[in-house]
Amino acid sequence: MRDYGLSFIKDENLLKHVKDTVEKYRFKIDLKSFNSNLVDPIKFTFDSKIYKKNIKDVIEHEIARQIDKSNTNHIGYFHQNIFKYIGNGWKVPIKGYDVINENLSYYAEIKNKHNTMNSSSSQKIYMKMQNKILEDDKAICMLVEVIAKASQNMKWIISIDGKQMSHKNIRRVSIDKFYELVTGDKNSFKNLCEILPKVIDDAVSDMAIKKEENTVFCELKGISPNILQSLYLLSFKKYEGFECFNVTE
Repeated sequence: MRDYGLSFIKDENLLKHVKDTVEKYRFKIDLKSFNSNLVDPIKFTFDSKIYKKNIKDVIEHEIARQIDKSNTNHIGYFHQNIFKYIGNGWKVPIKGYDVINENLSYYAEIKNKHNTMNSSSSQKIYMKMQNKILEDDKAICMLVEVIAKASQNMKWIISIDGKQMSHKNIRRVSIDKFYELVTGDKNSFKNLCEILPKVIDDAVSDMAIKKEENTVFCELKGISPNILQSLYLLSFKKYEGFECFNVTE
């Protein structure tokens, strides 16, 4: 096995964790999963006409977007679950916080980007942290952001019901500062990023990668040879008048 040179995680654990992440990557999409959140054929029609693309290209773009969204969630798995290999009291619980160290009274929620939470979800997480501090006045709760605006470890200032709130033990922390807190090495996240391409290469070379499987177009043509018409019937077949619906691409 290659020596990855990270002081805070064993080589075999790092490779295993990367393999587990690769295994979660999405390779298959069918019409049921494509339409799981109800696709909007009217938007597809606008996109096709305005951008002068055929409807198949518009659908391909949506398929790529859905697969990318799934894989982004799997990268969240990578960021969270690597800490279960660190030791020294760091754990990834089944429920509650994403990463904890009860010995040190640290409780962290990990988010990929600083702007992925809306106001409601931000307030919910903040109030969860407030409750934790009420239970344990030694607790330090952290919103850890992988893609933050800057390297930071600062009080999280938030507006709830129009009132600005903050607490010295509720923090916004960039992922590099969190790695520093966990490992004691300010460069540990940078070191992981440097070696990561090689670890992924090793993981992929040692695995049977699944073939991509896309049955969306085949299933749409099973509804109607006209793909645009199939999209409308997929979403509106139970609406009034659509038993006689006819549209041209």
